[in-house]
Amino acid sequence: MSVFENVTVTREANIYFDGNVTSRKVTFDDGSYKTLGIMMPGQYTFGTEKAELMEILAGQLRYRLQGDAEWTAITYGQSFSVPENSSFDIDVSELVDYCCSYLD
Repeated sequence: MSVFENVTVTREANIYFDGNVTSRKVTFDDGSYKTLGIMMPGQYTFGTEKAELMEILAGQLRYRLQGDAEWTAITYGQSFSVPENSSFDIDVSELVDYCCSYLD
């Protein structure tokens, strides 16, 4: 889905890693939400409370889920899932546009 309709967008950005990662929250009528954001090149570690689906809309990166030894490379049009109460590492090689869906 490339267009979200009938949503509320939180004006203030979430800013992480000295401004290298930013996102904005999009809330749907049913209370579910996603974040839309940008990641600049660099390495980052994120923690999760809920399960997440990370969709890469532009750019490319490598990710490694908590407990994995190997990195997995993905590019625009691809996605990966992260379990709840976990963490993942990201190695961004070029600017990445992403959508993160929080799953129940």
